[in-house]
Amino acid sequence: MMLPFPEAPAPDPEAAERGRLLFAGPIDFLKGAVAMDGLPPPDRAEICFAGRSNVGKSSLINALAGRKGLARASNTPGRTQEVNFFALGSSHYLVDLPGYGYAEAPLAVVRRWQALLRDYLSGRPSLRRAFVLIDSRHGIKAADAEILSLLDRAAVPFQAVLTKADKIGPRVRAATLEGVRAALRAHPAAYPELVVTSSETGEGIPTLRAAIAAIA
Repeated sequence: MMLPFPEAPAPDPEAAERGRLLFAGPIDFLKGAVAMDGLPPPDRAEICFAGRSNVGKSSLINALAGRKGLARASNTPGRTQEVNFFALGSSHYLVDLPGYGYAEAPLAVVRRWQALLRDYLSGRPSLRRAFVLIDSRHGIKAADAEILSLLDRAAVPFQAVLTKADKIGPRVRAATLEGVRAALRAHPAAYPELVVTSSETGEGIPTLRAAIAAIA
């Protein structure tokens, strides 16, 4: 019997090569926006990474690009406070969103960038898919559930991506996947496959690259 929300299979060679080429080509940091009127024109396919503070968004972007310093990683939750746009050649924007949930920043600053996050997810016409990053050590928390519900309301398709898979063993992994699958059943905007990743070992990186390259 097929599990609901199975792990995405490894891409076939052609799809894997398209993903590799997309991320082997020019990848440039375009800008960081602090308000909706500062976003670039919605003139290409756009995907975004959303996740709790310190879930590993920057590390995952660096792993996808094969560049350690493309997105600044930090052990300080709440480091990313802008909507950061990266141009993948001329075909895609990859967007690193502010971390939600706990952050070491003044409350007024947190509220401002959380409002920007909500406005972006509900009002960006070129957004094709949100990749919602879930820490595989902890599963879906209340802050994640809020974002998933917002994506449902905005009719933005989203795909769950589990991060830091190298930090857990098989038993915890199975339990986390079971919990994520159960939670996603309630969300009509959820894409029907999960991607399990590790920025340290490279697990899932070709699969995620191929998924992004296939979005036009």
